[in-house]
Amino acid sequence: MIDKNHKQFGRKMDSAVVHGYQGCDPLTGAISFPIYQTSTYKNPGLNSNIKFSYSRCDNPTRAELEDTVAMLENGLAGFAFASGLAAVTAVFSLLKSGDHVVVSDDIYGGSYRQIEELWKNFGVEFTYVDVGDIDAIKTSVKPNTKMIYLESPTNPMMKVADIAAISEISKNCGAYLVVDNTFLTPYFQKPIPLGADIVIHSGTKFLAGHHDTTAGFVVVNDEAIAARMGLILRTEGSGLAPFDSWLLLRGIKTLALRMKKHEENAVKVAAFLKDHPAVEKVYFVGLPEHPSYEVSKKQTTGFGGMISFTIKDVNKVEQVLCGGDMIMFAESLGGTATLITYPQTQTHASIPADIRNRIGITDRLIRLSVGIEDAEDIIADLKKMLG
Repeated sequence: MIDKNHKQFGRKMDSAVVHGYQGCDPLTGAISFPIYQTSTYKNPGLNSNIKFSYSRCDNPTRAELEDTVAMLENGLAGFAFASGLAAVTAVFSLLKSGDHVVVSDDIYGGSYRQIEELWKNFGVEFTYVDVGDIDAIKTSVKPNTKMIYLESPTNPMMKVADIAAISEISKNCGAYLVVDNTFLTPYFQKPIPLGADIVIHSGTKFLAGHHDTTAGFVVVNDEAIAARMGLILRTEGSGLAPFDSWLLLRGIKTLALRMKKHEENAVKVAAFLKDHPAVEKVYFVGLPEHPSYEVSKKQTTGFGGMISFTIKDVNKVEQVLCGGDMIMFAESLGGTATLITYPQTQTHASIPADIRNRIGITDRLIRLSVGIEDAEDIIADLKKMLG
């Protein structure tokens, strides 16, 4: 757990991401925090109670990363996992048979697959709701509700949850409020000060930012949850490896610069797409006509770099996905390069077709992760792809 009186607290985000939690390695003074590529550590004596004894449990490189992400999220403790889905697994591991979860109906396909293929088999009950509908969330709460789990913005329909309002609901029913903050990162949104108990990230995406590693994060703001999460990480053995932890530390140093550029480009790209004759609708939280635009302005400091849009002609899907010179057809998001994705067959293939169509993940929906290239080049490529 981190010390909220630490010298790094109080610094602006642009400085905090560069210096991390400790600023440098306290042992050597290394400014680039070292990769402690070791599995085990020498004990100084019997019952020495050392922090680092076995890297499945704790590793100095991973610890610096965990403390850095916790600090950026204004949390108490952070936990780094081998993937985003490993982080989701750890959070759902807080539940027991008979518990009930209110969960976003527009959720990442991998998380949906976990719910339907794993957790329901263990006796955990789930109710899917529109996270933008406060009344629907209220009416979905049951006496055994132990968690409200949401993405904001959602993937891929870009729905926005009023985190502070939902926090009131979770507190009234004694449930954990879990917010997946992957799309906006702590640079643009901090769910814990808004009332969330737990924050999740697919660190593979914007936090790492360079298409070169997979990772997941859980940040908590309660000592009891932190103790339980530490037990889960050690017991499941899903902690992030030292080298991958170092890649995340390196990636986070440029988080502020990258997020600003992602957003700057996304605003321009969304405006272009909105006026293109081949595009039917654009889903981007930074458009004033987005139904939750005012909520976004209230609880965030930016709109991020994720856009979804529907095209009018389904026969153009392959051309749009594969017709770019610079924009690449690839499944992930949040890296330096602009990537285009087809949720129906990629990220959300696990969700049944009737549910996908009901929430808007149709055969004409495209998701775009806007990179940090020159915006004019991105738009020129999209013009070619859209025809």
